[in-house]
Amino acid sequence: VQLQASGGGLVQAGASLRLSCAASGRTFSRYDMAWFRQPPGKDREFVAAIRKSGGSTYYADSVKGRFTISRDNARNTVYLQMNGLKPEDTAVYYCAGDQNTILSTLRQGDAYDYWGQGTQVTVSS
Repeated sequence: VQLQASGGGLVQAGASLRLSCAASGRTFSRYDMAWFRQPPGKDREFVAAIRKSGGSTYYADSVKGRFTISRDNARNTVYLQMNGLKPEDTAVYYCAGDQNTILSTLRQGDAYDYWGQGTQVTVSS
């Protein structure tokens, strides 16, 4: 599967953005999907994940209550709704997918075989 992330931009603190990740192919519903981010000068970190059916979602503590991951399998797209953005949310955001993640590792980047190209989110104070 090929992934294309979009929706990033420059916003002020407190604003909202919605990231999208469009997948190619007809098997999108077989993939668990996730969002990761890499702040400037820091390592990549887990943001959120969603299971194939959308029935289960997982979040990093730093975004819980502010970000929402969702998916539309008919449109082959996963979303990340980001509300109450903070300067510390500034990062390049990546979507990722894999057919066989397990609960103990779905927060780890190396659990995912497929990655999008990244979209920049910058939050000014």
